[in-house]
Amino acid sequence: MSVEQSQTPPSKLAADNRQITVISHSTLFYWWPVWAVGFLLGVLSLMSGQRMAVVPEGTKAAHQATVQIPDQNETVEKREVYILPASQKEPIADPHLHIAKGKNFGVLFATILLLVIVITNVPLRGLWSFMVIFLIVALSIIFALAGWWDVILLHLSYLDIRINAGGYMFISTILCIIWLFTVLVFDKQIYMVFTPGQFKVCTEIGGGEQTYSTIGLTLEKQRSDLFRHWILGLGSGDLIVKTTGAQAHHFEMPNVLFVSSKMQRIEDMVRKVPD
Repeated sequence: MSVEQSQTPPSKLAADNRQITVISHSTLFYWWPVWAVGFLLGVLSLMSGQRMAVVPEGTKAAHQATVQIPDQNETVEKREVYILPASQKEPIADPHLHIAKGKNFGVLFATILLLVIVITNVPLRGLWSFMVIFLIVALSIIFALAGWWDVILLHLSYLDIRINAGGYMFISTILCIIWLFTVLVFDKQIYMVFTPGQFKVCTEIGGGEQTYSTIGLTLEKQRSDLFRHWILGLGSGDLIVKTTGAQAHHFEMPNVLFVSSKMQRIEDMVRKVPD
Protein backbone atom coordinates (compact mmCIF):
# COMPACT_ATOMS: atom_id res chain seq x y z
CA MET A 1 0.00 0.00 0.00
CA SER A 2 1.33 3.42 -0.93
CA VAL A 3 1.93 6.18 1.59
CA GLU A 4 -0.87 8.30 0.09
CA GLN A 5 -3.38 5.49 0.55
CA SER A 6 -2.35 4.83 4.13
CA GLN A 7 -2.73 8.50 5.01
CA THR A 8 -6.32 8.74 3.67
CA PRO A 9 -8.79 8.93 6.60
CA PRO A 10 -11.07 5.86 6.76
CA SER A 11 -14.09 8.11 7.27
CA LYS A 12 -13.40 9.86 3.94
CA LEU A 13 -13.04 6.55 2.11
CA ALA A 14 -16.36 5.37 3.52
CA ALA A 15 -18.08 8.62 2.55
CA ASP A 16 -16.78 8.41 -1.02
CA ASN A 17 -18.35 4.97 -1.47
CA ARG A 18 -21.73 5.68 0.15
CA GLN A 19 -23.21 6.91 -3.15
CA ILE A 20 -22.43 5.66 -6.64
CA THR A 21 -24.05 7.31 -9.65
CA VAL A 22 -24.41 5.46 -12.95
CA ILE A 23 -25.30 7.55 -16.00
CA SER A 24 -26.50 6.11 -19.30
CA HIS A 25 -25.03 8.04 -22.20
CA SER A 26 -26.41 8.32 -25.70
CA THR A 27 -24.43 7.10 -28.68
CA LEU A 28 -23.54 10.71 -29.47
CA PHE A 29 -20.85 10.39 -26.78
CA TYR A 30 -18.79 8.28 -29.20
CA TRP A 31 -18.69 11.13 -31.75
CA TRP A 32 -15.93 13.04 -29.95
CA PRO A 33 -13.24 12.01 -32.51
CA VAL A 34 -15.15 13.86 -35.27
CA TRP A 35 -15.12 17.28 -33.62
CA ALA A 36 -11.68 16.74 -32.06
CA VAL A 37 -10.06 15.85 -35.39
CA GLY A 38 -12.06 18.61 -37.09
CA PHE A 39 -10.63 21.25 -34.74
CA LEU A 40 -7.11 19.90 -35.28
CA LEU A 41 -7.42 19.93 -39.08
CA GLY A 42 -8.99 23.39 -38.97
CA VAL A 43 -6.06 24.80 -37.00
CA LEU A 44 -3.53 23.09 -39.27
CA SER A 45 -5.33 24.49 -42.32
CA LEU A 46 -5.13 27.98 -40.84
CA MET A 47 -1.41 27.55 -40.22
CA SER A 48 -0.65 26.12 -43.66
CA GLY A 49 -0.48 29.55 -45.33
CA GLN A 50 -2.41 28.27 -48.36
CA ARG A 51 -5.48 29.94 -49.91
CA MET A 52 -8.27 28.56 -52.07
CA ALA A 53 -9.30 30.36 -55.26
CA VAL A 54 -12.79 29.89 -56.73
CA VAL A 55 -12.69 30.32 -60.51
CA PRO A 56 -15.37 29.94 -63.21
CA GLU A 57 -15.56 27.10 -65.69
CA GLY A 58 -13.20 27.49 -68.60
CA THR A 59 -10.33 28.89 -66.55
CA LYS A 60 -6.93 27.84 -67.90
CA ALA A 61 -3.58 27.64 -66.15
CA ALA A 62 -0.69 29.41 -67.84
CA HIS A 63 2.91 28.53 -67.00
CA GLN A 64 5.72 31.09 -67.07
CA ALA A 65 3.41 33.76 -68.42
CA THR A 66 4.45 37.40 -68.73
CA VAL A 67 2.18 39.55 -66.60
CA GLN A 68 2.01 43.18 -65.59
CA ILE A 69 1.36 43.92 -61.92
CA PRO A 70 -1.10 46.86 -61.68
CA ASP A 71 0.24 48.21 -58.38
CA GLN A 72 3.85 48.27 -59.55
CA ASN A 73 3.20 49.14 -63.23
CA GLU A 74 6.02 46.92 -64.38
CA THR A 75 6.37 43.73 -66.37
CA VAL A 76 7.24 40.57 -64.50
CA GLU A 77 8.18 37.41 -66.33
CA LYS A 78 7.78 33.76 -65.44
CA ARG A 79 4.71 33.91 -63.26
CA GLU A 80 2.18 31.10 -62.82
CA VAL A 81 -1.28 32.51 -63.53
CA TYR A 82 -4.87 31.51 -64.15
CA ILE A 83 -6.54 32.93 -67.24
CA LEU A 84 -10.26 33.40 -66.78
CA PRO A 85 -12.64 33.02 -69.74
CA ALA A 86 -13.64 36.16 -71.67
CA SER A 87 -17.22 35.73 -70.45
CA GLN A 88 -16.12 36.57 -66.90
CA LYS A 89 -17.17 40.20 -66.49
CA GLU A 90 -17.53 40.45 -62.72
CA PRO A 91 -14.41 41.47 -60.77
CA ILE A 92 -12.80 38.71 -58.76
CA ALA A 93 -11.62 38.94 -55.15
CA ASP A 94 -8.24 37.98 -53.76
CA PRO A 95 -8.12 34.39 -52.46
CA HIS A 96 -8.88 34.44 -48.73
CA LEU A 97 -10.17 30.98 -47.81
CA HIS A 98 -7.61 29.08 -45.72
CA ILE A 99 -7.07 25.51 -46.87
CA ALA A 100 -4.45 22.80 -46.62
CA LYS A 101 -2.12 22.30 -49.56
CA GLY A 102 -2.79 18.59 -49.95
CA LYS A 103 -5.94 16.53 -50.14
CA ASN A 104 -5.11 14.25 -47.20
CA PHE A 105 -6.91 16.37 -44.58
CA GLY A 106 -10.27 16.11 -46.30
CA VAL A 107 -9.89 12.38 -46.97
CA LEU A 108 -8.91 11.78 -43.32
CA PHE A 109 -11.86 13.75 -41.97
CA ALA A 110 -14.34 11.99 -44.27
CA THR A 111 -12.89 8.58 -43.32
CA ILE A 112 -13.18 9.25 -39.58
CA LEU A 113 -16.74 10.54 -40.02
CA LEU A 114 -17.82 7.42 -41.93
CA LEU A 115 -16.08 5.07 -39.46
CA VAL A 116 -17.80 6.71 -36.49
CA ILE A 117 -21.18 6.45 -38.22
CA VAL A 118 -20.65 2.73 -38.85
CA ILE A 119 -19.21 1.96 -35.39
CA THR A 120 -22.01 3.74 -33.52
CA ASN A 121 -24.80 2.16 -35.57
CA VAL A 122 -23.54 -1.39 -36.22
CA PRO A 123 -22.99 -3.25 -32.92
CA LEU A 124 -20.16 -5.78 -32.97
CA ARG A 125 -20.08 -7.43 -29.57
CA GLY A 126 -17.70 -10.00 -28.19
CA LEU A 127 -16.48 -12.48 -30.78
CA TRP A 128 -17.87 -10.43 -33.66
CA SER A 129 -15.34 -7.67 -32.96
CA PHE A 130 -12.43 -10.09 -33.21
CA MET A 131 -13.94 -11.71 -36.31
CA VAL A 132 -14.05 -8.33 -38.05
CA ILE A 133 -10.43 -7.63 -37.07
CA PHE A 134 -9.39 -11.07 -38.30
CA LEU A 135 -11.26 -10.51 -41.57
CA ILE A 136 -9.56 -7.13 -42.11
CA VAL A 137 -6.11 -8.63 -41.45
CA ALA A 138 -6.82 -11.65 -43.66
CA LEU A 139 -8.05 -9.52 -46.56
CA SER A 140 -5.03 -7.23 -46.20
CA ILE A 141 -2.68 -10.21 -46.54
CA ILE A 142 -4.64 -11.65 -49.47
CA PHE A 143 -4.64 -8.32 -51.30
CA ALA A 144 -0.90 -7.96 -50.70
CA LEU A 145 -0.11 -11.45 -52.04
CA ALA A 146 -2.35 -10.91 -55.06
CA GLY A 147 -0.82 -7.52 -55.79
CA TRP A 148 -4.17 -5.75 -55.58
CA TRP A 149 -3.05 -3.04 -53.17
CA ASP A 150 -1.22 -1.18 -55.95
CA VAL A 151 -4.40 -1.03 -58.01
CA ILE A 152 -6.55 -0.02 -55.03
CA LEU A 153 -4.15 2.68 -53.88
CA LEU A 154 -3.83 3.98 -57.44
CA HIS A 155 -7.58 4.49 -57.68
CA LEU A 156 -7.75 5.95 -54.18
CA SER A 157 -5.11 8.49 -55.20
CA TYR A 158 -7.72 10.07 -57.48
CA LEU A 159 -9.95 10.75 -54.45
CA ASP A 160 -9.68 14.46 -53.69
CA ILE A 161 -11.72 15.90 -50.79
CA ARG A 162 -10.98 19.45 -49.65
CA ILE A 163 -12.58 21.43 -46.83
CA ASN A 164 -11.42 24.90 -45.90
CA ALA A 165 -10.56 25.91 -42.34
CA GLY A 166 -13.95 27.57 -41.89
CA GLY A 167 -15.72 24.35 -42.83
CA TYR A 168 -13.76 22.33 -40.29
CA MET A 169 -14.32 24.92 -37.56
CA PHE A 170 -18.04 25.31 -38.27
CA ILE A 171 -18.76 21.56 -38.28
CA SER A 172 -16.58 20.91 -35.21
CA THR A 173 -17.93 23.84 -33.19
CA ILE A 174 -21.60 22.97 -33.74
CA LEU A 175 -20.98 19.28 -33.10
CA CYS A 176 -18.90 20.03 -29.98
CA ILE A 177 -21.64 22.26 -28.54
CA ILE A 178 -24.28 19.58 -29.15
CA TRP A 179 -21.93 16.94 -27.71
CA LEU A 180 -21.24 18.93 -24.54
CA PHE A 181 -24.93 19.69 -23.98
CA THR A 182 -25.86 16.05 -24.51
CA VAL A 183 -23.13 14.59 -22.29
CA LEU A 184 -23.25 17.18 -19.50
CA VAL A 185 -27.00 17.91 -19.39
CA PHE A 186 -29.20 15.60 -21.46
CA ASP A 187 -27.55 12.26 -20.55
CA LYS A 188 -27.61 13.00 -16.83
CA GLN A 189 -31.40 12.74 -16.86
CA ILE A 190 -31.17 8.93 -17.21
CA TYR A 191 -29.35 7.54 -14.20
CA MET A 192 -29.13 5.18 -11.23
CA VAL A 193 -27.96 6.25 -7.78
CA PHE A 194 -26.79 3.44 -5.48
CA THR A 195 -26.63 3.91 -1.72
CA PRO A 196 -26.27 1.26 1.02
CA GLY A 197 -29.46 -0.81 1.01
CA GLN A 198 -31.27 0.82 -1.92
CA PHE A 199 -30.92 2.43 -5.32
CA LYS A 200 -32.91 5.02 -7.26
CA VAL A 201 -33.69 4.78 -10.96
CA CYS A 202 -34.76 7.32 -13.57
CA THR A 203 -35.10 5.69 -16.99
CA GLU A 204 -36.52 8.52 -19.10
CA ILE A 205 -36.15 12.25 -19.56
CA GLY A 206 -38.54 14.07 -17.25
CA GLY A 207 -39.61 10.86 -15.54
CA GLY A 208 -39.83 10.39 -11.80
CA GLU A 209 -37.46 8.40 -9.62
CA GLN A 210 -38.24 4.89 -8.44
CA THR A 211 -36.56 3.35 -5.40
CA TYR A 212 -35.70 -0.32 -5.03
CA SER A 213 -33.94 -2.44 -2.45
CA THR A 214 -30.50 -3.84 -3.21
CA ILE A 215 -31.41 -7.17 -1.58
CA GLY A 216 -31.03 -9.85 -4.25
CA LEU A 217 -29.72 -7.30 -6.72
CA THR A 218 -27.76 -8.70 -9.66
CA LEU A 219 -25.48 -6.79 -12.03
CA GLU A 220 -24.43 -7.90 -15.49
CA LYS A 221 -22.20 -6.26 -18.05
CA GLN A 222 -23.02 -7.11 -21.63
CA ARG A 223 -20.26 -8.21 -23.94
CA SER A 224 -18.18 -5.28 -25.01
CA ASP A 225 -18.10 -3.85 -28.49
CA LEU A 226 -14.36 -3.49 -29.05
CA PHE A 227 -14.65 -0.61 -31.50
CA ARG A 228 -17.42 1.34 -29.76
CA HIS A 229 -16.74 0.68 -26.07
CA TRP A 230 -12.95 0.58 -26.02
CA ILE A 231 -11.65 2.54 -29.01
CA LEU A 232 -14.25 5.33 -28.90
CA GLY A 233 -15.75 4.84 -25.43
CA LEU A 234 -12.50 4.67 -23.45
CA GLY A 235 -13.69 1.72 -21.37
CA SER A 236 -17.46 2.17 -21.45
CA GLY A 237 -20.02 -0.64 -21.53
CA ASP A 238 -23.66 -1.64 -21.19
CA LEU A 239 -24.91 -2.46 -17.69
CA ILE A 240 -27.94 -4.62 -16.85
CA VAL A 241 -29.48 -4.37 -13.38
CA LYS A 242 -32.04 -6.92 -12.16
CA THR A 243 -34.08 -6.96 -8.97
CA THR A 244 -35.75 -9.95 -7.33
CA GLY A 245 -39.01 -10.42 -5.52
CA ALA A 246 -42.67 -10.51 -6.46
CA GLN A 247 -42.21 -7.59 -8.85
CA ALA A 248 -38.81 -8.18 -10.40
CA HIS A 249 -37.49 -5.45 -12.65
CA HIS A 250 -34.98 -5.42 -15.46
CA PHE A 251 -33.07 -2.21 -16.26
CA GLU A 252 -30.65 -1.65 -19.11
CA MET A 253 -28.16 1.21 -18.88
CA PRO A 254 -26.28 1.48 -22.19
CA ASN A 255 -22.99 3.31 -22.66
CA VAL A 256 -21.91 3.64 -19.02
CA LEU A 257 -18.43 5.11 -18.61
CA PHE A 258 -15.90 3.11 -16.56
CA VAL A 259 -18.50 0.38 -16.23
CA SER A 260 -16.14 -2.27 -14.79
CA SER A 261 -14.91 -0.15 -11.90
CA LYS A 262 -18.43 1.06 -11.12
CA MET A 263 -19.73 -2.51 -11.09
CA GLN A 264 -17.01 -3.49 -8.63
CA ARG A 265 -17.83 -0.57 -6.33
CA ILE A 266 -21.56 -1.35 -6.44
CA GLU A 267 -20.98 -5.03 -5.70
CA ASP A 268 -18.76 -4.12 -2.76
CA MET A 269 -21.49 -1.84 -1.45
CA VAL A 270 -24.23 -4.45 -1.86
CA ARG A 271 -22.18 -7.03 0.05
CA LYS A 272 -21.92 -4.72 3.07
CA VAL A 273 -24.67 -4.52 5.64
CA PRO A 274 -26.37 -1.11 5.34
CA ASP A 275 -26.15 1.29 8.27
